[in-house]
Amino acid sequence: MKLLLSLTLLALTASQAVRAEKPNILFLFADDQSWETIGAVGGEVITPNLDKLVEEGTRFDHAYNMGSWSGAVCVASRHMFNTGRTVWNANNLIKSEANWKKKHKGTPNPDATKSWSQLMGDAGYETYFAGKWHVSLFDPKAIFDHVGTVRPGMPKAKPSGYNRPKDENDKEWLPWDKSMGGFWEGGTHWSEVLKDEAIGFIDEAAKKERPFFMYIAFNAPHDPRQAPKEFVDMYPVDKVKVPENFLKKYPYADQIGCSKSLRDEKLMPFPRTEYAVKVNRQEYFALITHMDAQIGKILDALEASGKADNTYIIYTADHGLAVGHHGLVGKQNMYEHSLCPPLIINGPGIEAGKRINTRVYIQDIVPTTLDLAGATPEQTIDFQSLLPLAKGETGQGRDRIYGAYLDLQRCVIKDGWKLIYYPKADVHRLFNLEKDANEMNDLAANPEYASRLTSMKTALAEEMKAQGDPGLASKANRPK
Repeated sequence: MKLLLSLTLLALTASQAVRAEKPNILFLFADDQSWETIGAVGGEVITPNLDKLVEEGTRFDHAYNMGSWSGAVCVASRHMFNTGRTVWNANNLIKSEANWKKKHKGTPNPDATKSWSQLMGDAGYETYFAGKWHVSLFDPKAIFDHVGTVRPGMPKAKPSGYNRPKDENDKEWLPWDKSMGGFWEGGTHWSEVLKDEAIGFIDEAAKKERPFFMYIAFNAPHDPRQAPKEFVDMYPVDKVKVPENFLKKYPYADQIGCSKSLRDEKLMPFPRTEYAVKVNRQEYFALITHMDAQIGKILDALEASGKADNTYIIYTADHGLAVGHHGLVGKQNMYEHSLCPPLIINGPGIEAGKRINTRVYIQDIVPTTLDLAGATPEQTIDFQSLLPLAKGETGQGRDRIYGAYLDLQRCVIKDGWKLIYYPKADVHRLFNLEKDANEMNDLAANPEYASRLTSMKTALAEEMKAQGDPGLASKANRPK
């Protein structure tokens, strides 16, 4: 009996040691943040804490969201994160689960897909969540061990926050005016509330041996773009640059679903003015800098907890945003500013100051964390781990990147070229991303690139088939 007890204690001690060796994972998730809005990337935005993550970790310069079946692109992106499935597979899961609930009158589906957090829990992690959710497939309180404030898709916006500013005298809506609600609803800015809850989670996790997985989701810098006045004052309007690819109106706006009827596009007046773009970018930048300040405090708390040395910090957003590029405001387009958010990984064994130029998907983060956790889930994960890239074991990323928005837009990226297709207008746009980073020189009608256009049409049709795209495959390869 004594021998059995000794062996049992030894086994328990060994098991605890294995658990203790697993790294902690802090996932910091922004909303509507373009890749260009981190100071270390060379942009206008002041982000000292994100800059430090870049300096001490590895940044992916070309990380993509695949697109959306919904005007709320974040819905698709977050479902991809929380299921590990690609865009149309994630959409099929939602439909399948809805059919199950309808057929079985709400009875839980025993074969339902597990969430990202549940898979991390299966791997021995204590899981925490606070912030923006916007994932209909799962209730966060049912899939995380600890849950703070669960926020909706966006803070409530007042009508005066749209179609502005009309001119220099338009001061009806101001980002620091708490009477406008939005991020100020409840009295304390939502980014600050999330910071406080994240620090509370870290303080609790510091008392435990079990590794943690924290999913901290900011609503910032989604509109309404509200920040304290001292942050807005950091960006004088006359110093804010208008994007080089600024247009008063995007020529295919109506055919691609980015007309005056799309909520995001109604934030600025039509046609676009340089002044309106400057003000919107000023407020966008201020909200990012305010969020960065909260992130700094979260990282300070992590350091003070004694857990930092064994913690991977992963930072990204659900997609990018236009805010004046190409005459667009939102994320419902196939341009780099809207498809690409930042992606930074920082932690043990990750090279400091490294830049990775190969193309990846942001949802590749999911199998990356499972890889770090030593997990081998039985269910399918469509994405692939970034660890081999981050640790320098390979330089090979994705051969192709696919993008989709409703049935209105498709794109494929291959060999440094991008093809965008608009089915309603039956228009192809072809860009050389290596020579034309701002996507201003459409080469589709240039006979010199006819063979490239043909090969890219073929690549798009093949990628749509591979992704289980519900339509447009035949149109995508239609000869001219």
